[in-house]
Amino acid sequence: MSRGYPFDEAATARAVIADDGTLLEWNEGARRLLGHPADAVLGRPAALLLASDDDGGTAPLPSGGHWDGTLDLRHRDGRTVPVRLLARHRRGDGDRGGDWLVLAPPAGTTPPAAGDPLSEAALLQSPCAVAVYDERLRLRRANDAMARITGLSEDRVRGLRITEMGGLPQAEDLERDMLRVLTTGRPVDLRVFARDADGGAGRVWLARMAPVTDADGQVRGVVVAAHDVTEAHRAQQRLRLVNEASIAIGTSLDVTRTAQELADVCVPELADFVTVDLLDAAGPGGGPPYRVVAPVPLRRAAHRSVLEGEPEAVAEPGASEVYPEFSPQAAALLSGRTVTAAVAAGDLDKWLAWSAERGERVREFGIHCSMAVPVHARGTTLGVVVLARHRRRDPFTADDVLLAEEITARAAVCLDNARRYSRERDTALALQRSLLPRRLPPTAALEATSRYLPAARAGVGGDWFDVIPLSGTRVAMVVGDVVGHGVQASAAMGRLRTAVRTLADLDLAPEELLTHLNDLVVRLYEESGDGGGEVGATCLYAVYDPVSRRCSLARAGHPPPVVLEPGKPPRELDLPSGTPLGLGGLPFESAEVELPEGTVIALYTDGLVASRDRAGDRGRQLLFEVLGDETRRPGERCGHALDATCDRVLDALLPRGDAADDVALLLARTHALPAGQVAAWDVPDDPALVAPVRREVGEQLERWSLTEAAFTVELVVSELVTNAIRYGSQPVRLRLIHDADRLICEVSDASHTAPHLRRAKTFDEGGRGLLLVAQLTQRWGSRHTAEGKTIWAELTLEGDGG
Repeated sequence: MSRGYPFDEAATARAVIADDGTLLEWNEGARRLLGHPADAVLGRPAALLLASDDDGGTAPLPSGGHWDGTLDLRHRDGRTVPVRLLARHRRGDGDRGGDWLVLAPPAGTTPPAAGDPLSEAALLQSPCAVAVYDERLRLRRANDAMARITGLSEDRVRGLRITEMGGLPQAEDLERDMLRVLTTGRPVDLRVFARDADGGAGRVWLARMAPVTDADGQVRGVVVAAHDVTEAHRAQQRLRLVNEASIAIGTSLDVTRTAQELADVCVPELADFVTVDLLDAAGPGGGPPYRVVAPVPLRRAAHRSVLEGEPEAVAEPGASEVYPEFSPQAAALLSGRTVTAAVAAGDLDKWLAWSAERGERVREFGIHCSMAVPVHARGTTLGVVVLARHRRRDPFTADDVLLAEEITARAAVCLDNARRYSRERDTALALQRSLLPRRLPPTAALEATSRYLPAARAGVGGDWFDVIPLSGTRVAMVVGDVVGHGVQASAAMGRLRTAVRTLADLDLAPEELLTHLNDLVVRLYEESGDGGGEVGATCLYAVYDPVSRRCSLARAGHPPPVVLEPGKPPRELDLPSGTPLGLGGLPFESAEVELPEGTVIALYTDGLVASRDRAGDRGRQLLFEVLGDETRRPGERCGHALDATCDRVLDALLPRGDAADDVALLLARTHALPAGQVAAWDVPDDPALVAPVRREVGEQLERWSLTEAAFTVELVVSELVTNAIRYGSQPVRLRLIHDADRLICEVSDASHTAPHLRRAKTFDEGGRGLLLVAQLTQRWGSRHTAEGKTIWAELTLEGDGG
């Protein structure tokens, strides 16, 4: 016979009172309490129920959002009944006005008596692991959850000190901190690491220790609660490993050393055995093949093991092997994706049967899983990293895959730099071109084209340029020049360009980005250990917004840009100069200008205008003349026209192509987003008004013919707006930007606190909003503004109109 649940809805007296004092609801519990049937009181003033009402039913309702206390109420039979009441105000929604929900707890509710089973269950059956120790730090109570963690029931260890229980990790540390709690009366937290018996990754526990006091406030013992924080700890470890990889990988321009650094970083934190195999050079150019085909020839560059001498290795560093298409290495390279395999599942049977020696090593050392990660850098496949586990018994997880890919991606840039920088001058020239953008990304904000010329005699220098798409359809433009020439200057340029792209992803203001870049240049000089070497670089960083048509710029000792507005002569922007990077000095400052649509902006390095054959500012005057001629060329308003302009600039300023210094030139023509592609709303400070905003968003999407994306967009809008109302500050503003095949949602507020994803626990009521946004959108992020911050999310539109 199934058990019924003894819920008595009438046990609690419940009433609803409108803001004007009229009774709107009256349940059976209220009738039982006061005797009045619902039809006798509904629609009448609630104040008539007060036993001491002298106002004819017009007594005012309490102020504020809630009230509790005892009132004398009039029973139907005329007697006075003192009733303990709880009242909470509810705001109106739409056509419904506000009201008060009034409850009277059931009569006869008393504190639990000693030995009450529910009170006992609070400790014994709590899902949180809890143990109580007395003044001698001997165990008094421990619940079932704690017993499951320690493997020791309360009956077996009651009366023992934690150091006497045996087998508990960090027992002495725990007892020392418990003693501190007992003597000081202050709580202490301690992380405890428990390794799995089978060699797995184990668990991490946060032991929270607090004093147990009596009625007089005297400390009588210590309560210990254990919380499983394994996932948070692993996330911290992953971040730490990524940071260590950024520092440890790429310390030199040697391919073998860089590959070894990659292997060293991954062992033992991520794997027990790691191999790094690179594609052999294809042809006289010395670069990797443009297309990978099976069977794949690879050369062992490095390996590392937790065992001395790397006994798991079949190939020695420098040896080459050919890998068939069913091998993990070839599968990862051919697919361009990470390939994970488990020995027990038979994923490697064919490969191990083909390579009998590897099969013997797998059985000998107990290798049970592997992960092959392709090494990609700048659109080129360089090789593959294979990670295997045998001492650690846990398999690779999805988080392990992401971590390995992140580390490999960072190492790939360093490997590519080292591989190319080790070549002679011709290879170094090819390297310089490969480090610059192969093609500038198409953006709605502007069309751009570029040129790079190496110095004729000084060799490869450190000039670079870039166009970086940012959030909100904005785009960053950067041109820089590292002091000096040769491989060192090129290496510094590569690291600075990578740093600029990384910092640009953080949506820093131009002056803030240059400040961080300056710190990096100083560190590069300190790491070089060459006190007599040259140091420093110049840089110009600009961010253009096609919605406002405004451009923010800052420079560090770099030539200012030249702008050519439609129908006007070219002019040089007046920007605060700033000191070159690495030299210190005054803080960097930015300037903001409005650029009409169709404005051409020229960013360049000083090698373009500086020449021993020209005196003074003749080079800059020539640049103005060539750009000024563009206003007299009808019909040229496309990317091909910018290409032609670049060529004419180089022909005029460097007619023989023999620049004394290397030259970088970036030309861009601005676009403006039509007002019809942008919609904005001011959001009231009321979560209940999110629904109307969502409806207006749906109507706007319908006008843009984006109804197929409405469900996802409205859900993202709802989450971001609700978060801004709850955790941000007014004013809150929502903006939608429709840009070709993507839709950008931005929510701005006046708070400077950045949001972050967190792993919500099972019973948490919140904490999943940003995780949901991250799953529904292609990318999301936040940027700080002068007024606060903006949270943005970008969705790719597929199959929609507009």
